[in-house]
Amino acid sequence: MNPSPLKRYFNLLKLDKRDISQIFFYAIFSGLVSLSLPLGIQAIINLIQAGRTSISWFVLVFVVVIGVGLVGILSLMQLRITENLQQKIFVRSSFEFGYRLPKITFEELYDKYPLELANRFFDTLTIQKGTSKLLIDFSTALLQIIFGIILLSLYHPFFVFFGILLLLLLYSIFKFSFKSGLSSSLKESKYKYKVAGWLQEIARNNFSFRKKENFEFALQKNDFLVEEYLSNREKHFKIIKRQFIQLIGFKVIITASLLLIGGYLVLNQKMNIGQFVAAEIIILLVINSVEKIIIGLESLYDVLTSVEKIGQIVDLNLEKPTKEEQDFCFTNICIETENLSFKFPDSSNVILNTINLKIDQSEKIFLEGPNGSGKTTLIRILSGFLQPISGSFFLNDATYRKMDLNNYRSQIGTIIQGEMPFEGTILENITFNSPNLSSEDIKWAIENAQLGSFIKSLPEGLNTKIFSDGRQLSSSNAQKIILARSIVNKPKVLFYEDPLNKMDEKAAMEIIDFITEAKNKWTVIVSSKNEYWKQKCNRVIAMKDGEIILDNNK
Repeated sequence: MNPSPLKRYFNLLKLDKRDISQIFFYAIFSGLVSLSLPLGIQAIINLIQAGRTSISWFVLVFVVVIGVGLVGILSLMQLRITENLQQKIFVRSSFEFGYRLPKITFEELYDKYPLELANRFFDTLTIQKGTSKLLIDFSTALLQIIFGIILLSLYHPFFVFFGILLLLLLYSIFKFSFKSGLSSSLKESKYKYKVAGWLQEIARNNFSFRKKENFEFALQKNDFLVEEYLSNREKHFKIIKRQFIQLIGFKVIITASLLLIGGYLVLNQKMNIGQFVAAEIIILLVINSVEKIIIGLESLYDVLTSVEKIGQIVDLNLEKPTKEEQDFCFTNICIETENLSFKFPDSSNVILNTINLKIDQSEKIFLEGPNGSGKTTLIRILSGFLQPISGSFFLNDATYRKMDLNNYRSQIGTIIQGEMPFEGTILENITFNSPNLSSEDIKWAIENAQLGSFIKSLPEGLNTKIFSDGRQLSSSNAQKIILARSIVNKPKVLFYEDPLNKMDEKAAMEIIDFITEAKNKWTVIVSSKNEYWKQKCNRVIAMKDGEIILDNNK
């Protein structure tokens, strides 16, 4: 069972218990100083009433002024601590996302859009700002309420009733509005992300949406999503408005009651003027503190919503690492499957059915078959991207040993359909700044991917920065960068899904000749519409309806 948003938030704050305890310490000290000011004012008024303007009067004025300045200094110290806290939250969140996004299992990502998950990082900003506001405002306000009620009770027992009434009000607002407020905030956030996701789609396919009819469709869909957002936002606002109306009613009733009762107590000489003024100042501080808490509830809803949105990513299952590094691939990799089957999470149809296959080192294998035959799924299972639902997949007869995915992936090169360059330099896209690659390795990969002449034509060469998806590159050169990336580490196995479909025929044939050359001892497993792969591979495996119907060695 996943924790509640409030529980998630408390768990997040536990990481910085020391900082938070300091914030509360300063809040307690500030609250005591703030509430001692009315006592100083009371003493000053009593002195003035008595007509005694001695040195004591000046001392009290000085003490009150010092108290005001001290409260400001304490607030500044709180601000410094909360700034440190905001920075820590940002750093932790960025690394949490950076660590988790590449490791989320396929089953968890199957019905989710990875970019939408990445966009949730922006909820970190809401948590940063909201946490700072909640810790300072809520802590100060709560302590002022508690200290204020205690101080008022010393003036007259009636004020104890005021304190109980105040606490009941706060409890009732939380009790009857919290769940509905959080629920409406979550729904509002859901459509906020849908709007952002649709705008992202428009930006990604901006050429398609330039046509008038398509442009109108884009706006119509945007209008629908925005309308849903506004509807849920309005429902959330109604809850906030109801809470504020309750607060206004409470302020009016309490203020009127306390002024009347305070006046009555003064007239009956049960309180003097100084006490009356001090009590009214304390009451105003307490009421303002209550108002600060009620208004701050919207920040609380926003923070808990953001924590929940990020928490949903944290809840996604990650690939399970092996307990220790296991180097059992040796010099060669022999891949074997036994009765291997696979189906997608939301489907009852088996995509792969009892696949039995043995692939030795250096084999060049061409997978063929109609669309939906299972070629792509088989490649993704063999490359470790998908996990079979039944059967065995093992390396070098290591039947009884758990496969170390990290070790295995370091031995293979892949080109998965739709893979594109990321934002960075060409060198970063090819090498990922690996310290294990020499300049000779990089040059070898570039030349054999036929990138040499293109990179030489660039003013900054390998240090040329490219945009996300390689937008300023030709589709052919973008694909060549991915190809160079797949071979630069000289892997033992290459898994390719239509790797050269964007290239001209001559370049594609020359690259296929290189990839399938006998002197390259890597294993190649490729599915492609380019029949030249089939001519150059020494083994053809034909698939249909998730089964191998032909396995032919040339």
